[in-house]
Amino acid sequence: MKRSTGPGRCRPPPGRSGRRAQLDQGLLARWRVRQARIASRVRIEPSAPPLRVLGADCAYSADGQRIIAAAVLWDVALGRVVETASAVLPVQAPYIPGFLSFREAPAVIKAVRKIRTAWDCLLLDGHGLAHPRRCGIATFVGVLLDRPAAGIAKSVLVGRHDEPGAARGSHSPLVHRGEVVGAALRTRDGVSCVFVSVGHRMDLAGVVATALACGGGYRLPEPTRQADRLVAALRSGSGR
Repeated sequence: MKRSTGPGRCRPPPGRSGRRAQLDQGLLARWRVRQARIASRVRIEPSAPPLRVLGADCAYSADGQRIIAAAVLWDVALGRVVETASAVLPVQAPYIPGFLSFREAPAVIKAVRKIRTAWDCLLLDGHGLAHPRRCGIATFVGVLLDRPAAGIAKSVLVGRHDEPGAARGSHSPLVHRGEVVGAALRTRDGVSCVFVSVGHRMDLAGVVATALACGGGYRLPEPTRQADRLVAALRSGSGR
């Protein structure tokens, strides 16, 4: 079994890092309570094959003062992007690993709400239930929007897993504290796994199937890969 406590979405913003010498323990306590409440609202539901999948990602401006979010709508049958949206908000919350949703989710939600075309589910760059308190950004955003959502991450935040087979589609459970919280999924032959987890209103089998259905020959599913590309382009033109 492999184990990692890697940072997942914990990407230090450029410029000012957001670290504090002393954390506000009262703030963390309030955030933990809110995460617990959001996690308690998660529904695991069978997932129908999606027609349009929305991908979302975010990054920090070069000065670390703004969060830039992008939403990209991927049509599975057409195999292409059909709509995009973005949002920029000032950073309002401190940078604390495990609580990044409080910092990043408002911009992501704003971008997602700008999409006018109907969509079936949302893939976010990050984790859902594969989080210490079962409330990664995919759960946070999915519950607040009450829409099907899942996390697609490049590294493990919590849990252990066996290495899947080398073939595309191979996957193995990601287990944390005796609970299956996600899966290690091979999205391309011989390429490193991604780590998928339910956010809200999906089941793990549906998340795996959706990630594979959105494959475009890259490690990441196209909705989140294209969202990452759009965020990078927006950041490069955001005024360094």
